[in-house]
Order: sequence, then C-alpha cells, then structure tokens
Amino acid sequence: MEFGPLQMLVVVFDEPHFTGEVLNELRRLREHDIVRLVDMLVVRKDEHGELSTLETSDLTKEELHEFGVVVGSLVGFGAEGEEGIKKGAEAGAAILGGGVFDDEERWEVADSVPAGAAAAIALLEHRWALPLRDAIAKAGGKAVTDAWIHPADFVATGAALAAEHQLKKSPE
Repeated sequence: MEFGPLQMLVVVFDEPHFTGEVLNELRRLREHDIVRLVDMLVVRKDEHGELSTLETSDLTKEELHEFGVVVGSLVGFGAEGEEGIKKGAEAGAAILGGGVFDDEERWEVADSVPAGAAAAIALLEHRWALPLRDAIAKAGGKAVTDAWIHPADFVATGAALAAEHQLKKSPE
C-alpha cells in the first residue's frame, strides 16, 4: 500500500455551529481522491458536559494494519537502524490495529474539551501529492524539506519586517 504525505489537523470549535458544511467538504475531498481520512476523532460536549464522539476512517482493518506496519517500520529504523525495522513493524501493527487513537488518548481529548465546545483531530493523507512525488522522483529530484505556510505566518513575517525597518529607521 502506498501512502502520500500525512497531515495531523487539530481543530477547536469554541462555540460549534455544525450545519454539515465541514463534513460535506471533507466528503467532497475524499470522493475526488484529494485526501484520504486515515483517522478522525471528533469530541463534543454540550452545555451540561454530556459527551458525544465520532471516530471514522477511510481505511479498512487490513489497510490500517498495513499503515501501522509502515509507520512502525520507519520509527524502528529511525530508532535502531535496520535492526529496528522488524520490531517497529510488529509494534506499529499492534498499536494501530484498533485505530490511530487509543482509549487513553480519546479520554485525554474528551477531558480537554470544555462544556459547550468541540474538537476534531484528523490524520489526513494527501492523495493529490502522490503523482507529483512520483514525477519528481522520476526526474531525479528529492524533497529536501516542506512546510505548511498559513496566513498567520505572513502576518508574523510582516510584523518582523516592520520591526526590523523601524530599528533601522530610528536614530541611535
């Protein structure tokens, strides 16, 4: 099984106004094979503290097992080199056999959500990136680094540039 780049997305809804738009957009992205939902946990508490949860994945049990093998192998390789691959693969398969989030993590998320709020944690696979990654590899290229750039990053850059400009402008 081939996996594209993964993104862990954590979203907090202080005053949730769920109308189905978020799920509809996620469904659209999945239907067009833009993203695949490796796992998603949504936790909501009403005003009285009553908890409701939703956990879902696009992966079958077999695919989740294979995902665990791949992730565990990479972690094992990073920890112990080639000797760690087998141990990591076995551990990853065992850990992810029931999903990305275990019971303790589910309760930690639930405990952190205040009454009247909600939170969602999604592990998304970016399927659109697979053909681009393959084309880059065929051309002899390799990724050196990558990062998500958010609008707040541009604002911070502008603030830093303004502060730098102000320092240069002010008399000493």
